[in-house]
Parts: sequence; C-alpha cells; structure tokens
Amino acid sequence: MAAFGLPVETIGTRFGEMPRMLPAVHLPQLSVEALVAAMPYALSFTLLGAIESLLSAVVADGMTGRRHRSNVELVGQGAANIAAGLFGAMPVTGTIARTATNVRAGARTPVAGMIHALTIMVVMLVAAPLASFVPLAALAGVLAVVAWGMLEREAMAVLIRTSRADALVVAAVFLLTVFRDLTEAIVVGVAFGALLFIRRMSEAVAVEPAHEVRDLALAADPDVVVYRVKGAFFFASAATVGSVLERIADRHRAFVVDFGAVPFIDSSGARAIELLARKAERQGVRLVLTGLTPAVAPALAAHGVAAPRVLVADTIEDAVAALKAAATDP
Repeated sequence: MAAFGLPVETIGTRFGEMPRMLPAVHLPQLSVEALVAAMPYALSFTLLGAIESLLSAVVADGMTGRRHRSNVELVGQGAANIAAGLFGAMPVTGTIARTATNVRAGARTPVAGMIHALTIMVVMLVAAPLASFVPLAALAGVLAVVAWGMLEREAMAVLIRTSRADALVVAAVFLLTVFRDLTEAIVVGVAFGALLFIRRMSEAVAVEPAHEVRDLALAADPDVVVYRVKGAFFFASAATVGSVLERIADRHRAFVVDFGAVPFIDSSGARAIELLARKAERQGVRLVLTGLTPAVAPALAAHGVAAPRVLVADTIEDAVAALKAAATDP
C-alpha cells in the first residue's frame, strides 16, 4: 500500500515506529509512597490478568482436549510480568485470540509459546521496519477468522435452549466484547456468573424429613421429629432454612436436625442455628444436632451452638436413643 500511496492505516501509522532492540534492564525507584499508589492498579491488573489467562486456558482445553494446570499458569504469568517490569514492559496475559490462533496452527505444548516469543523478538530485531507497514485491516481479518473458528456455536445453541439465565450471561458477555471491551465483558460475566451460582446454590438447599428413622423407637412419637438439611448452608439460604427449622420446632418437644449432607456452613448459617437453639431453649424444646462434619462443627461451636443448649450426637440413631433415654428417666 505504501508503494501506491494509498491511505491505509498500518501498525506504523497507528502505533508509531516499532522498536528495533530490546530495552535495557532498569530497576525502579521503590518507596512506600510509590508502592501504596501502585497497589490498586497492581491488584486490578492481577485479577483481570488471572481471569483472562485462565479463560484462555479453558478455551485451549476445549480445542485440544487437554487440561491446563491453573497454578502453573498463574505462577508463570506472575514471574514473567515481574521480569518484564525490569525492562519497562507493561503487564501482559494470555489472550484468547493468540491462543486460539496458536492452537489452530498445531500448537500443543508450552514450546509453542516460547517459539512465539522468539519469533516476535526476531521480527522486532530484523524486520521491524517492514512490520510497520502491515495494514490493520489485514490483522482485523485474521482476528475475525480466528474468532469465528473458536466460537462454539453448537454449545451456545444448547446453552440458550436449556437455561435462560446462562443465555443472559452469554448474551451480556458477547455484546460487551463486541461493542465495549473484553476486560469489561470478563468482569460483568464473572459478576453475573457469581450471582447466578449463588442463586442456584441457595435453591439447592433443602430441609426434608429423614425417612430412615421410620423403624426407630421414637419415630412414631408425634412430639419428636427428625429432619435433615441438604446442601451448602450459607448466607443466601440461611434466612429461609432458619425460618423453616423454627416453624418445625414450634410444634414438637424434641427436634433432631441432621447435618450429614451439609458440605459447608458459613457464619450466617451458623447464626441461624444459634437463633434456633435459643428459641428452642426458651420454649423447652430439646434440640439435637447430628452428622456434624469437620467443616460444620467448628462454625457452630464458634457461635455457641454447644452443650448444654443443644445435644450433639454422631448419628440419628444415637440422637433418638438419647432422647428415648431422657424420656424414660424419672
């Protein structure tokens, strides 16, 4: 285009002349004030860089059928950015476009990334003046073809048909990527995904009768009830589950709650059980907790859910036996 004098925007006209040598190592002037001023930006770059790199790795996994090692990816990226900073470089991350292009060219191992870096260095040292004349339209065409090739159309169609919430997240990320910026799309996608995950986890929590106690001695006693909590007991479900348990406890003199199917409980969930224990104590309802796993017991103990306010048994059978013994004591 330069030979015919056509007004075509190139790498050189947009970004200036490409460097022809590596910059020298330069140690920055460190101070407490500089570190404090740079910390918010450093955390932002770290978070976004980690998200984008792992997202690129997931895309590469889908294209190659292999599985990446996230810890190795993040540690390598951090070490590379620290070293690059000594040369005055900007923080970088793995990107979807370059990763997909590399995979479609036959890349399967980290050696491909090393060859990519060496190729860029050779181009910079040898062919920088020629690279400045590459039209941006040509690069845009390459990126458009790569983007179309990496778009999993069948998977997106299935996702849209099966889940409206997931389809909303995909649509938001897609539109932000096209009309705004990939960084904004990643942040919004992660936020929407987190809210969607919290909602689904809260809906997955259930309070149901423990059916295996039918043959136990106290199972037929209308004043004794045994219920099981299933699912992660956390802030999004604490209020609902806590109110359900309180309504059940209001109608019985003894209440057994099994936590064997609870993989996790946070402070909000533990607080809900504490309030249940206090209410049961005021109303003379005997509360027995069973199936407390190492992930649940410390949180409840930290909130004061312990003897003598509540009884703790290993199994539902032990809890029923303890209540039966207490009922027969004079």
